[in-house]
Amino acid sequence: MSSSAETFQNTDDVLGRILKSTKTIALVGASKNTERASNHVMSTLQEMGYKVIPINPGLAKQNAILHGEKVYSNLQEVSTEYTIDMVDIFRNSKDAGPIVDEAIGIGAKSVWLQVGVVNEDAAKRAIDAGLDVAMNTCPLIEAPRLGINGPEKASSL
Repeated sequence: MSSSAETFQNTDDVLGRILKSTKTIALVGASKNTERASNHVMSTLQEMGYKVIPINPGLAKQNAILHGEKVYSNLQEVSTEYTIDMVDIFRNSKDAGPIVDEAIGIGAKSVWLQVGVVNEDAAKRAIDAGLDVAMNTCPLIEAPRLGINGPEKASSL
């Protein structure tokens, strides 16, 4: 079964590399609503040892704090204060494209498009720019499946 268009496929090697090497995550589409997946994923990633920075323009205008972290309006704003390893995207598939482009622009190492978020063109742009990509899955699914409990500890040089 062959087609002329390549379809993105996650690989365990890339998923593992993202989950182990990431220390700081910008979570785009963060929500104060505890019923939202993004709220649960943010708090669980924090419990696993990741630094998670919430992105939500509406909440940022309210100077909101979410799970102990200041909410930012966009990736560019976050990148002035933090080096972002992974951009975790909780937006619809169409909106994911410009966010992926912004992630490339700030020098993120990876983008993670959540369950239900599929944007083949954006994934290709990220890969072509040298980023690792995960799409249509969740770190809370993949980390336990791969036996990863959080970021690798920094080695002493």
